[in-house]
Amino acid sequence: MLNTIGVIGLGVMGGNLALNMADKGEHVGVYNYTSDLTDQLMEKLEGQTIRPFYNIEAFVQSLEKPRKIFLMVTAGRAIDEVIASLTPFLEEGDIIMDGGNSHYEDTERRYDELQGKGIRYLGIGISGGADGARTGPSIMPGGDREAYEQVASILTKIAAQVDGTPCCAYMGPRGAGHFVKMVHNGIEYADMQLITEAYTFLKDRLGLSVEDIADIFESWNQGELKSYLIEITADILRKKDDVTGLPLIDVILDKAGQKGTGKWTSIQAIDHGIPNSIITESLFARYLSSLKEERMNAETILSLPEIELQELDKEVWIEHIRQALYMGKICAYAQGFTQYKMTSEQYGWNLPLKDIALIFRGGCIIRAEFLNIISEAYEENYSLTNLLISPYFAEKTKEYQRNMRKVVCEGIQSGLSFPSLGASLTYYDSYRTGTSNASMIQAQRDYFGAHTYERNDIEGSFHTNWQE
Repeated sequence: MLNTIGVIGLGVMGGNLALNMADKGEHVGVYNYTSDLTDQLMEKLEGQTIRPFYNIEAFVQSLEKPRKIFLMVTAGRAIDEVIASLTPFLEEGDIIMDGGNSHYEDTERRYDELQGKGIRYLGIGISGGADGARTGPSIMPGGDREAYEQVASILTKIAAQVDGTPCCAYMGPRGAGHFVKMVHNGIEYADMQLITEAYTFLKDRLGLSVEDIADIFESWNQGELKSYLIEITADILRKKDDVTGLPLIDVILDKAGQKGTGKWTSIQAIDHGIPNSIITESLFARYLSSLKEERMNAETILSLPEIELQELDKEVWIEHIRQALYMGKICAYAQGFTQYKMTSEQYGWNLPLKDIALIFRGGCIIRAEFLNIISEAYEENYSLTNLLISPYFAEKTKEYQRNMRKVVCEGIQSGLSFPSLGASLTYYDSYRTGTSNASMIQAQRDYFGAHTYERNDIEGSFHTNWQE
């Protein structure tokens, strides 16, 4: 019997996806450039129909036509090398799917190259980590629509399911799938940083113990902040270090890593004139965290002004922080979905914003309760320019902004670093300001560079000789 799908790349993600496919009744052929990962996967089998191959031609020939090949290979040159090794054995109509974290522009290039050879290509965003790959991730396919229809039955089966609906939907043509995943990861950066700043205020300003903060996050996860990241934060705070007996969070070195997708999100926004300051500040916070030695030295030189901090009512301020975190999340998701909308309009992708929110409800890292509300907002008005002005979120920010301002001001006064909470509030205030201070910037540009300016009372472009 021929295999219904093949998987190349059997690291943790690829191996788990292959097992997931086999669990759902698919006959899966697998191949890896090093045989050790293939052998390790075969040792994990519990009756699933997975056939290993150690020769790429034999692997390709084992697949039913049109062949469906899923790549879980490191993004970059490795993807091109695998495609080059596959194409001599493929036929017109065969389908290659890239499930890695490829840059969407690389996906568009590969799509064009393979289309010229009659091979169909899908760039598929996958979110959920190793556990999601095994039990059901969020899946964001983009590329050849006809090819997607031929593999949809497999992808929707292996995806996470929420209320009987698979967390998988066609995103759009060419690189749309990988673009959606890229911005998902940017939102993830912002969400994580906002949570970290809330934790910092609870710990360093309110003086709460790690155990008490774990209880707070657990309680927050029962309400409107309910999400995967809030849930795991509570779990993280409860974990003890086996060596010292201390909370493990207290012995983890404060240097945060990143794999590039957050950077890509910020660069794309900058290149296309899209404001995503919260995501970008979250990225810069990780960069600054990596300067550990410099920060340790600076701590001995730089100081706060000598001020007397007032004791805060813990119960009152815990609620203030909850509201500030929720409003920060609203602003971060508003920026992410604005990036989806503006890029979709620029490229003519027609990204399904309502469906994007729905497929993020399960499997993925940013899955959260309020994604249902985001989906409803775009279902009611696809032309919505920004989530902040949807009725629900406009009312929430009206209700929560006062306490967010208190938290941001108190945190800054106390010497806490709030790059993302501060950026969220600045974004909100900038967006709600009908008449901004940009007139001064434009006047300066005209003064030193004769860049001209427009007037608010007369149409046309104008230049002033400012030194006359």
